[in-house]
Amino acid sequence: MQTPEPIVESEYDDLGVPRRAAPSFWGVGERLAWVAALVLTLSAFTGWYAGTGEGVDVSVLGWHTGVLGKLVFFLGLAVLALVVARRFGVTLPAAVPESLLVIVLGSAAFVCTLVRLISIPDEFFFAGRGVGIWISLVAALGVIVAGLLEVSEEL
Repeated sequence: MQTPEPIVESEYDDLGVPRRAAPSFWGVGERLAWVAALVLTLSAFTGWYAGTGEGVDVSVLGWHTGVLGKLVFFLGLAVLALVVARRFGVTLPAAVPESLLVIVLGSAAFVCTLVRLISIPDEFFFAGRGVGIWISLVAALGVIVAGLLEVSEEL
């Protein structure tokens, strides 16, 4: 009894054109969106302002800076939910490209963080900008870049 030889797929198709690798399920844009959205969400619980008040070192979390700090958290959470939903096969209508939604959410988070970076609330007059607000700003930029990468992957 003769065993059949295994079928080896060629690097070229029938016309001699090199085969392209199958696109990965998680593209670069989607991976960056996942990481940047996670960092953005968690950055709302980092020290946006730090300083010394009445002899004590104080750090003010982004969550405690008012509506904008909370909005940054929920915008990051929305991007995370979008990426997870896409992972499980839930898609948006064709009229709303997911990459555009990622860019819009990232831009809104960037603007909210930029407002808090420029304008320190009056309650925190004693504090300067902490490392957390810079992390939020970079993470929001990362979400925007991820959306732009997703657009290029869709083309």
